[in-house]
Amino acid sequence: MTSSSDRSTAVSVDGTKTYEIRTYGCQMNVHDSERLSGLLEEAGYVRAPKGADGDADVVVFNTCAVRENADNKLYGNLGRLAPMKTVRPGMQIAVGGCLAQKDRDTIVKKAPWVDVVFGTHNIGKLPVLLERARVQEEAQIEIAESLEAFPSTLPTRRESAYAAWVSISVGCNNTCTFCIVPALRGKEEDRRPGDILAEIEALVAEGVSEITLLGQNVNAYGSDLGDREAFSKLLRACGGIEGLERVRFTSPHPRDFTDDVIAAMAETPNVMPQLHMPLQSGSDAILRAMRRSYRQERFLGILEKVRAAIPHAAISTDIIVGFPGETEEDFEETMHTVREARFANAFTFQYSKRPGTPAAEMEGQIPKEVVQERYMRLVALQEEISWEENKKQVGRVLEVMVAEGEGRKDGATDRLSGRAPDNRLVHFTKPDEDVRPGDVVTVGITYAAPHHLLAEGPAVSVRRTRAGDAWEKRTAEKPKGVLLGLPKIGVPAPLPAAEVPACGTH
Repeated sequence: MTSSSDRSTAVSVDGTKTYEIRTYGCQMNVHDSERLSGLLEEAGYVRAPKGADGDADVVVFNTCAVRENADNKLYGNLGRLAPMKTVRPGMQIAVGGCLAQKDRDTIVKKAPWVDVVFGTHNIGKLPVLLERARVQEEAQIEIAESLEAFPSTLPTRRESAYAAWVSISVGCNNTCTFCIVPALRGKEEDRRPGDILAEIEALVAEGVSEITLLGQNVNAYGSDLGDREAFSKLLRACGGIEGLERVRFTSPHPRDFTDDVIAAMAETPNVMPQLHMPLQSGSDAILRAMRRSYRQERFLGILEKVRAAIPHAAISTDIIVGFPGETEEDFEETMHTVREARFANAFTFQYSKRPGTPAAEMEGQIPKEVVQERYMRLVALQEEISWEENKKQVGRVLEVMVAEGEGRKDGATDRLSGRAPDNRLVHFTKPDEDVRPGDVVTVGITYAAPHHLLAEGPAVSVRRTRAGDAWEKRTAEKPKGVLLGLPKIGVPAPLPAAEVPACGTH
């Protein structure tokens, strides 16, 4: 470790320290990283330029423990930073997230140049732990066993001026044999509906027009509150927030997907016609081995009800190929389910051992070459279905919310990109008038590819929005970020202290 006098020299020319956060895993980790950014900026740090690649005063790894080689990836990245730390006096490295919660002091034993290790339950402690490590000149390891304060009470540096995550719960009560999330994020804890709605209203006041309700098992919301219909009530309440144009949620579980939720989706205009419903396997035998509490017939029945209520709904899913014990017949059941379900798209995964999960110790581990061959067959089938489903969109007129950074070729093609209400990616001809991220452009779809739609004609209309105003203001002012915590009334003060689909692919 370097001396405290050396550490104090690790500043930029204007006297500010820079930070970089590297995020792995699910949407929950992405949102946690927004909070870590907010905490660091509130403590006086400035975000390092894109592409800093470790050239910052503080580098934070927000880790995931889902994949078999997650720890190898982390230690490889930490190893690459070790020489940088020797030549950059005062540089600090912190490791948080699910892998930190799991491995704890192992991280510092394997990488003694790490300064701070913190877990999933105490992200609010990061600035304090960094300062303590600097003053005491030794690594600080602090892993809380339960949630200290709901993370949404923390300041947040949102990546978008027009769209935002809103956590409604943390943790998970399921016991899927392939997933380690409950062990690392704990049992489900739900926020009070009033606190959630207060946060959404505050976000809308800042210019946000689209929110995504986030939970490890989002539609189980209410189990901690004793209200089985709490999630559908929350969706309907979102419909009453003026200025909130789009509401999405991820990720639900088929077990908890009830008729009142379908009705709320269909009857609440700003709840988008989009559903991400993880299948995992179409085989009843494998679903039983996974400890998933539904079967193929139940799953397809849910989709049938959703489409009856919301005809234009786009449904996506997660599927694991090669779970231990999966036979060719089991895999064919998955292929059959995919044909029947007609998913708009699917996040497909080759099974890999999650250390600490029951599935990692099961007999019947499938050879890699067999898993790969099945995976390629599934991908080919889903590509075909995705293309066929997208072709049905040709000729439709859609309202597209303009996005930032969604179209990698927009500059070369003189196009803009955004998301349709059902979350399909749309590339469209740039209108003559000025259009900003967050604005809404109505276009006619002229072409479909498996993973995007194209609108080649002139825009039908352009609607400038408060969300576009917010993006324009933020861009013009070039602030450190968009910091937003919850309103303090009725909310405890903060303690001073996911390849991709939700964690463990729920």
